[in-house]
Amino acid sequence: MQRSKFKTYIRPLISNKFFLAAVAFIVYIGLFDQNSLIDRYQLSRRIKQLEKEKQHYIDEITQNNRKMEELQSSRDNLEKFAREEYLMKKKGEVIFVVEETD
Repeated sequence: MQRSKFKTYIRPLISNKFFLAAVAFIVYIGLFDQNSLIDRYQLSRRIKQLEKEKQHYIDEITQNNRKMEELQSSRDNLEKFAREEYLMKKKGEVIFVVEETD
């Protein structure tokens, strides 16, 4: 039974030159072409990675803009930032730096 299906359906398909050309074309396009499926998958992964990085940088820019507006809005905020980040001090002041260890 199995043998007769092979002879009646599959054997003529395999011997058909158009079918073989179509299979060869599909294999070539799928694996060896410049725009193969493998390359498309790798490019898709790279695009997703770059979109994540883009979102990260957009968030970082938004956060930095918010900080900039906060610093420019008040002289007290600017002084606080300078003291905390750059260890600036007023004349006659002594600054003690306490470092936390994990």
